[in-house]
Parts: sequence; structure tokens; C-alpha cells
Amino acid sequence: MKIAVTYENGQVFQHFGHCGQFKLYEVSEGKVLSSQVVSAAGSGHGALAGFLQSHGVDTLICGGIGAGARTALANAGIRLYPGAAGGADGCVEALLNGTLSYDPNIQCSHHHEEGHTCRSGSCGEDKHGCGGNG
Repeated sequence: MKIAVTYENGQVFQHFGHCGQFKLYEVSEGKVLSSQVVSAAGSGHGALAGFLQSHGVDTLICGGIGAGARTALANAGIRLYPGAAGGADGCVEALLNGTLSYDPNIQCSHHHEEGHTCRSGSCGEDKHGCGGNG
């Protein structure tokens, strides 16, 4: 199993489409064997699912995520755990222990300056009433 976490300064980065790096965890029999931080700079919203798939990722832990990215991840066969927050390492351990706190229904959509809406206010962008990290 290979788990990816949207990553910034040790924490779960809160906006999938703007994620500059992921922390990848190689897992076997419920234990982390190794981890590494990889740069996704320049991949953009549409290419991130392919980027993760090319790294053998089958599970993603993230904060806010939009509908298009959800679809791309599903098409790539990547299980999604959105709406997570806190330390990346702790979230992976919680997932492996069955105690990860996440929100499967979280939605974040950004349509230029107008129409920016975030369900539960946790997409990581502190503008237009979104409230940043909630």
C-alpha cells in the first residue's frame, strides 16, 4: 500500500489543487516501512491524480478538494480521505489504526474571485469567507 498526504511543513496541506508537495508512505501489514517528500510543483489541479498514480499511490489523505479532482482520483483508482487536518505522520498512523478523522463530503470549489465557496471552511484559502484552516 502506498499512501500520499498533501504536505506542507509537516502538516496536511488544506487545498489539494494547490499542493506543491506530497509525503509518500510505503506501508505493509499496517506499518510504515518508509516515507519521502516529493515535489509536485507545476502539476496543477488536473495532473495531480496522474502524478500520484505514476508514484504508485493507492490512497490519499488531504484537506479540501474539488469535485473534478475527486473524479480524477476515482478514475485513477485512488482511495480518498478528504477533510483531514493536523500532522501528516499522525494522520497516516490514525488511518492505519482506523481512527482517522476526516470528512468524506467536504467540497471546495474556486471560481476566480466570484463564487468561491468552501464547505466547512477548510480548503486552506483565507479569502471570500472560506476561513483558511477552519
